[in-house]
Amino acid sequence: MPSEGPSEGPSEGKGEVMLGRSPARRGRPGLVGVAARTAVAAGTASAVSGRVARHRAERAAAQEESEGRTASSGLTDAEIGNLERLGKLHDQGVLSDEEFAVQKDRILRG
Repeated sequence: MPSEGPSEGPSEGKGEVMLGRSPARRGRPGLVGVAARTAVAAGTASAVSGRVARHRAERAAAQEESEGRTASSGLTDAEIGNLERLGKLHDQGVLSDEEFAVQKDRILRG
C-alpha cells in the first residue's frame, strides 16, 4: 500500500483551517447561548414593565385631572370656585373677617 502522508481532515481539503473551534453545534444551545437568551428576555421584561408603569402613571394623572383636581393644591374646580366667590364677598364687605375665615376653613376641610 502506498503511503499518502498525513490524513487530511474534512476542512483542509477545502482550503479552510479551523483553529480551536469545533464545528457548528446542533441541538441544545450552550451556556453562552442560554445566558444571552436569558439576558434578552430579562431586558425585554424590564423595558415592558417600565413602559407599563409609565402608562399607568400617565393614566392616573389624566384621571385626576378629569376629576377636576389640580396637582399643586389638591382642590377641585368647584372648591376653587367657592373660594373665589367667598373672597369676592369678603372684598365687598358682605362677610366679616371672622365669617370669611370660618367659611374658608369649611371649604378647605371638605
